[in-house]
Amino acid sequence: MRKTRKSYHVALVGVGAVGVEMLKVLRQRRFPMASLRVLATRPRRETIDGKSYQVERATPESFKGVDLALFAGGEEPEGHLGWPAVEAGAVVVDNGPVYRLYPNVPLVVPEVNAHVLRGDAQLIANPNCSTIQLVVALKPLYDRARIKRVVVSTYQAVSGKGSAAKVQLAKEWKHAAADDRPPKETCFTRPIAGNVIPHIDRFSPDGYTLEETKLLHETRKIMGDDHLQVTATAVRVPVMNGHSESVNIEFYSPLSAADARKALRAAPGIRVQDDPGRNLYPVPFEVSGTDDVYVGRIRQDHSVAYGLNLWVVADNIRKGAALNAVQIAEKLAEFGKL
Repeated sequence: MRKTRKSYHVALVGVGAVGVEMLKVLRQRRFPMASLRVLATRPRRETIDGKSYQVERATPESFKGVDLALFAGGEEPEGHLGWPAVEAGAVVVDNGPVYRLYPNVPLVVPEVNAHVLRGDAQLIANPNCSTIQLVVALKPLYDRARIKRVVVSTYQAVSGKGSAAKVQLAKEWKHAAADDRPPKETCFTRPIAGNVIPHIDRFSPDGYTLEETKLLHETRKIMGDDHLQVTATAVRVPVMNGHSESVNIEFYSPLSAADARKALRAAPGIRVQDDPGRNLYPVPFEVSGTDDVYVGRIRQDHSVAYGLNLWVVADNIRKGAALNAVQIAEKLAEFGKL
């Protein structure tokens, strides 16, 4: 007799770029839903991917009878409904940064540390987009030869700043084509079209941005290695969607470029595009809208005894946020935690 697949009462909070993508991913991956409640700060009707949704105002009472609550964002702890949702009986997957580094909150990328979901945590954090693609690429290499140090420079698309930033970039390119001055309204500290801005999130007193410190602390937590050295420079670039990363890795023991390619090709969620003779390497324009983390330009670093360089690209809204959250939900269901 065929076993009946259990279905779940699901709530999704937030219908910005990430929330919209979560709705698409839930449908595309056929996550088993008995019901779906879409919540936001104000009620309205939204048509998303050809389907109409009645958006309700999110309150603590909204989570009564909900098995799984997916939170698409939320930068501040004040008014965050994650814990009220837990108290109402839901398991929460939160895409916002508020709880990522709490000791009692798992920070999960399923290809890397899904095992932590076997515990009893009711609130699970989704990592930062740039961290997700980094650790997916690091994990199979770490398992072959423990990593000592990572130097990463990110080239991050404007979609990471939200829909308004994409509109701004389009306007700026239009003005640039007409040789006009860029519009005065801005999401950034400088014009972004034809420019790169080494500034994502707020600066800390030590000169690093919060985006850069997220890469350090989140990577250590996900990889389960507090001694892993990570240093980062995060840069906004005039790309609509898809983050790229230049990654330099130093190991404690030898790992050849050929063995690294082999390990990466065998790893879940990774697609290797690495054939310089055919100009084959990943670029965000081609990666946007896809699920995998793409790795190319795999080569030895001749400046250290045991080093490699990688080029890592992924869709920051999809794998970097929405897809990863739904993959967490799928693992929770698989482990019987919903």
